[in-house]
Amino acid sequence: MTEGTQGTAEADASGAPVPTTYNFADLWEAIWPRAAEREALVCGPQTRTYAQLAERANRLANHLRGAGVGPGDSVALFLRNDAAYIEAMIAAFSLRAIPVNINHRYTGDELAYLLADSSSVALLVHETLTGQVATVPDAVAGMRSLIVVDDPAPDTVEGEVSALPGALRYDDVLASSSPDAVVTEGRSNDDTYLMYTGGTTGRPKGVVWRQEDAFFACIGGGDPMRLVGPVSSPAGLIDRMVQGFCYLPLAPLMHAAAQWTTWSWLLAGGKTVLMPGRLEPEAVWDAVADHGVNSLTIVGDAVGRPLVKAWEEHPDRWDVTNLFAISNGGGPISPSLKTRLGELFPGRAIIDGFGSSESGVQGSQRLQAGDDVSGLARFEPRDETGVFDDDLQRVEPGSGVIGRVANTGRLPVGYLNDPEKSAATFVEIDGERYCFTGDLATVEADGTIQLLGRGSQCINTGGEKVFPEEVESALVDHAAVSDVLVVGVPDERWGSVVTAVVEPTDPAAPPTLDDLRHHLKSSLAGFKLPKHLVVVERVERSPAGKADYRWARSVAETAVG
Repeated sequence: MTEGTQGTAEADASGAPVPTTYNFADLWEAIWPRAAEREALVCGPQTRTYAQLAERANRLANHLRGAGVGPGDSVALFLRNDAAYIEAMIAAFSLRAIPVNINHRYTGDELAYLLADSSSVALLVHETLTGQVATVPDAVAGMRSLIVVDDPAPDTVEGEVSALPGALRYDDVLASSSPDAVVTEGRSNDDTYLMYTGGTTGRPKGVVWRQEDAFFACIGGGDPMRLVGPVSSPAGLIDRMVQGFCYLPLAPLMHAAAQWTTWSWLLAGGKTVLMPGRLEPEAVWDAVADHGVNSLTIVGDAVGRPLVKAWEEHPDRWDVTNLFAISNGGGPISPSLKTRLGELFPGRAIIDGFGSSESGVQGSQRLQAGDDVSGLARFEPRDETGVFDDDLQRVEPGSGVIGRVANTGRLPVGYLNDPEKSAATFVEIDGERYCFTGDLATVEADGTIQLLGRGSQCINTGGEKVFPEEVESALVDHAAVSDVLVVGVPDERWGSVVTAVVEPTDPAAPPTLDDLRHHLKSSLAGFKLPKHLVVVERVERSPAGKADYRWARSVAETAVG
């Protein structure tokens, strides 16, 4: 590979480079020397300062370059949370390669599909995930580098371990590689950032971003808390660095909700705490207390309710005086949970974020004491976000018209290898390109956007539209319901009928259909009440807590017949 100049100007008085592009590697190389001795990342027993993270990423980058990985090549990350995840992302970006996020719950066939779709030439895999890789040897036979990573907290995970021919151990790779920074010619704002999404409702789709657009639309533009606005130049990021801020996301790094926020704080000089392995609510509160976490991000009720339960069972166990914000992203959160969080943690900001891998961050809801949080979330939209009717005209505030949410401004290039899906999602209106993700909403008289749910999940029962999220947010308040998904099941009379797939709080005493309907009657119209109840041992969700409606529909249709 030819070596050349990167996107940094001469060093300032600190001796560290000043960035001239929004390229992720250039920004990282400007930030880390200015925070070298600070803790950057903690994941279970792993702790990395900025300097350590940089050195380990350099070592991996030199190994990958030696293996023939370069600009435009994809590096697949079949990993749970781990410092190695971030090290690999930094290494790939420094080479102008493309890190590929892979759901660690994928089977071998799903893994093989994604490796082929992304044209990955290198793979990092946790040891307890090697069993899945071993089932598809042809998918990894031509890898230029295959690296097995030790699990950071092996007692918190399960998985089959298999030997992979030609694989190297991660620690051996780092030990045998140079710590010197790689120099890569041609880094620019146009380098690719890729985020796969949608694996629970069909084949995962790769969303292709320019790094400059992703910097602003996804990772805050130098404003992680979205309080002061984005920077006006790459060099301005240096002035936004913070001292002593600690952040904890509960989504896994393979999910945008954690990846974007983690990078936001890495490029601000803050500290991020990651939870290894499966979710253990008490361990989360231990981490919040031990590290003095300032901001915690949950993923809907599936993650938030177990945390609340653990707190309520041990109300005096943890000192969380440093915690000033609890946010939500990546999954819907019920009004009752928002209210309860406000009651348990008075004075803290309760923030509900709205966006997607295709749109970036579209808006947020910040709750204050006494705010009405009934119904699904109502968001303050960003300037670029609006609601459009079937004629692609903006919905008039207060009209009650249901439309599709869309945003313009900084958007992805499109979906990888899918021009048809790209054309359907990214639509030009009056000369501007908009992203339509499928979310339906109305616009209130004050201009706020009232979300209703995803159009693809909407249930048409006897001509009436029912949004599953609305029914779920009411059902989850029932004491006998631990978790729930709502789907439509084909019906000869109604076309489709509302069906609740419920994980009971006590398996020995599940709720009855009459119980649930009675619980809902005071808050929902009769046509929205479930006509069938299916009780399951566990509601299936993605590692990030996202609903698996494909699974729920299959279970419901089988049970109802």
